[in-house]
Amino acid sequence: MANQSLLSEQQLQQLAPQVQGYLADQLGLEIGSFDARFLLDFVAERIGRDIYNKALHDAQTALQARMESLQAAIWELEQ
Repeated sequence: MANQSLLSEQQLQQLAPQVQGYLADQLGLEIGSFDARFLLDFVAERIGRDIYNKALHDAQTALQARMESLQAAIWELEQ
């Protein structure tokens, strides 16, 4: 496992059983809690930053649209 996980201990505790259940249901794989946590750390390390950056981009786009709407409303008040 990486030295510092991108996920908190609480997140790992909540997500590990979900990963175990998913792998068991979908792939017929039975893995232990340690393996599930290791897999979560691996996935978070590989794609976590991309997901985070996408969320930031989406938030920026939403804020920009809202600002444009507010600017249009102010422009209308000035008329």
